[in-house]
Amino acid sequence: MSRENIAIAQGQLDAYNVQDLDTHAGFYADNMVIANLNETPNLEGIEAYRERMAGVFSGFPSNKVELLNRMVLGNKVIDHEKVMRSPSAEPFEVVAIYTIENDKIARVDFIK
Repeated sequence: MSRENIAIAQGQLDAYNVQDLDTHAGFYADNMVIANLNETPNLEGIEAYRERMAGVFSGFPSNKVELLNRMVLGNKVIDHEKVMRSPSAEPFEVVAIYTIENDKIARVDFIK
């Protein structure tokens, strides 16, 4: 199970970095949610997610994420990431906690 969960987390990250929206969104469940850790979800459903990511990709065409560290525990993949929006923007770091259910990312909790 851990190996498959790592492949799912890595696959969505790889697709994110080349801004392949269809492949990236394909790793997420239809009823997925995103929240800041310990807060109410701020996004629900794959269509809302696709819309948000289309905006990110068009607004930041050179946006990339560098994986700094990864931990896996059960159905959770915890990534420490450095986000680089553009060559002129200051990079920032986040922790993304991916909850994987039925071979799809069902929830992402961010620590910013």
